Amino acid sequence: MASLSLFLVYNLFFSSFYHSSFSISLKSLILPLKIQSLPSGSIQNPPNKLSFHHNVSLTVSLAVGSPPQQVTVVLDTGSELSWLRCKKTPTTPLWYDSQRSKSYTPVPCASPTCRVRTRDFTLPVSCDLKKLCHVIVSYADATSVEGNLAYDTFRFTNSDVPRVVFGCMDSGSSSNEDEDSKTTGLLGMNRGSLSFVSQMGFPKFSYCISGRDSTGVILFGDAKISWLGPLSYTPLVNMSTPLPYFDRVAYTVQLEGIKVAESVLSLPKSIYVPDHTGAGQTMVDSGTQFTFLLGPVYAALKKEFIKQTKSVLRVYEDPDFVFQGAMDLCYRVDRKRVGLTVLPSVTMMFRGAQMSISGERLLVQVPGLIKGNDQIHCFTFGNSDLLGIEAYVIGHHHQQNMWMEFDLANSRVGLAEVRCDLASQKLGMGL
Repeated sequence: MASLSLFLVYNLFFSSFYHSSFSISLKSLILPLKIQSLPSGSIQNPPNKLSFHHNVSLTVSLAVGSPPQQVTVVLDTGSELSWLRCKKTPTTPLWYDSQRSKSYTPVPCASPTCRVRTRDFTLPVSCDLKKLCHVIVSYADATSVEGNLAYDTFRFTNSDVPRVVFGCMDSGSSSNEDEDSKTTGLLGMNRGSLSFVSQMGFPKFSYCISGRDSTGVILFGDAKISWLGPLSYTPLVNMSTPLPYFDRVAYTVQLEGIKVAESVLSLPKSIYVPDHTGAGQTMVDSGTQFTFLLGPVYAALKKEFIKQTKSVLRVYEDPDFVFQGAMDLCYRVDRKRVGLTVLPSVTMMFRGAQMSISGERLLVQVPGLIKGNDQIHCFTFGNSDLLGIEAYVIGHHHQQNMWMEFDLANSRVGLAEVRCDLASQKLGMGL
């Protein structure tokens, strides 16, 4: 979801490399970071790597249209439809001018693309006065964009991908105008029919985010890396029956429990399972920075974490302060203190795998908030109920120094702990 709380931002740059210990094969359309024009009938397996720097939003630059126009888009595994702003405003100076593109083609509302391939959209499409396919995309923070579906050529380095379906948006609302002013739109990466991953035919992609130097790497395709140890896999949860609160095209995994150090929260496993309405699914989402848990689970985790840290951390006692609208467990930390004290890890246990959060990833400093000689640091787990979200959402902050593999072909997510700063260096050197 591209608008849950603060976005984890990345700037991605295209590059390519080759080494015998690293090979990638792509099923169907090949889209490496530097796309090569392939002669008819040839088969090649070029490597596919994106390196990035993260600070506030995950973005990639590419060209769209004929002649090409440079655009910068947020890369979001929690969204399906890719879209561009097609109208310039004082708060959104970056935009795509569809009238300048000779390859731009609007999608008629009677076409199968409009009638069939939009079935997983949250809001149903409609037919505008020109009989074009009109779409509205809404997000969890109540922001939205709307416009028409269209086809155009997406250009990567020296290769062109024609007739990519996207939204040409001419209106919308924003919760963060400063961040919106830096991007032209969004690249949808979930499992939906019209996501970028689905349209390009990628069977798999992986990423690794460093917690040390704001770097990382994203790979498209089947990565075979000699130094990467075995991954633990957890199956994606598939729901064949449409339910009102279940996102069927999200990367949904089954959370089975949470422990603080070695103390497992005393909660029934059923509390982590989606109910008859679909509420309570667990989504892995690159559009969200932190992790959010449904109220009862968050309350139990908060209680246990306070219990285990009461001798080393001082709770910030202000009942009216809630960081980013959902994170109400905060601490006072002396500004003169170098580094944080040793904290108990928080481990999310999934079916077949687990993700352990420790050290600096457990607390985040609130920018600009000083109380006496203390800075304020908040627990990086929040309460989904305060955001009005009926789901568990695992953000990118808690995926730092984890190799994350999204295996669409085998319907599973793989993960392994790894130093992502070193991983980026090794991949950059072709090791």
